[in-house]
Amino acid sequence: MVYKFKLVSDEVSNFAREIEIDSESSFLQLRNVILDSVDYTKDELDSFFICDDDWSRNEEITLEDMGSSSDQDVWLMDDTPLSEFLEDEGQKLMFMFDYMMERSFFMELKEIVPGRTLLDPICTLKRGKAPKQESELPEMDAHINPVPPVVKEEDLDADFFGDAEFNDDELAELNDDIDFE
Repeated sequence: MVYKFKLVSDEVSNFAREIEIDSESSFLQLRNVILDSVDYTKDELDSFFICDDDWSRNEEITLEDMGSSSDQDVWLMDDTPLSEFLEDEGQKLMFMFDYMMERSFFMELKEIVPGRTLLDPICTLKRGKAPKQESELPEMDAHINPVPPVVKEEDLDADFFGDAEFNDDELAELNDDIDFE
């Protein structure tokens, strides 16, 4: 049996991919054909989520076991065939490719073709350019790698450093304001 998926993004309106894959293929094979179709690297942690009709996330199929609690089932992409979770046309999935910003592709199982098999998954339609794999966080980058102010040599005068002398009364006032207990 062959599954035909459609992928869209909420970040890029004209983006779409269609993927055909055998129902007995693993979620890892689906992941790899998706990443290849959008020219993303395969070195990031990502997951599939089986969703209900309102896109609420239910079961997670992840790339690696991140040490979840023992009372939860852990579904690994490499060990889980698509047919384990997908049975009906219209089934919704989410492929989260950016955990930091929770960015995902939204997927729908558009068609199930019985009596057909497929050795390798293929991307049958590429429309639009995929969103960037890495989200751009300029405000976070500014905190992680702050840009020091530019100080020119001609600015290094007495006003830059302040008075070289201090007033004992000013220091006494400072000490009075500080509670050392």
